[in-house]
Amino acid sequence: MLLNAVIEKDEDGYFAYVPSLQGCVSQGGSYEEALKNIKEAIELYLETLEADELAFLSKKDSVIAPIEVALNA
Repeated sequence: MLLNAVIEKDEDGYFAYVPSLQGCVSQGGSYEEALKNIKEAIELYLETLEADELAFLSKKDSVIAPIEVALNA
């Protein structure tokens, strides 16, 4: 299963979340640590799902796409 994770740098390190898995979040002191931790969080999250929820999720297809907008300051 392929899922998209968003990893953002902040003042304390890196914060990661998975938009398609509500509440699936993690963090790390480095990008690599945050990536490892969010993968583990995803695996644990998926273990809690019922079979029908997992089947629905595995068929869902989504992409995070960059969108450029003009700022009128």
